[in-house]
Amino acid sequence: MLYPSIDKLLNIVDSKYKLVHVASIRSKQMLENNHFQMRECDYKNKKELGRALEEVENGLIKIKCDEEISAN
Repeated sequence: MLYPSIDKLLNIVDSKYKLVHVASIRSKQMLENNHFQMRECDYKNKKELGRALEEVENGLIKIKCDEEISAN
């Protein structure tokens, strides 16, 4: 079983594709900068991609809607 659940994440993000895009960008940032938004002992996942999904679930990563982007 994967953590966090895809069902929980899709309540936060409206598209699986957007979720994958955001998580991949964030996991690359973690690898390059070694910067984490939670303490490393608080993550349940050991890999950066899982940790990025945990950050999305915990509300540490804000995802803009398409309407918000076009308004700016």
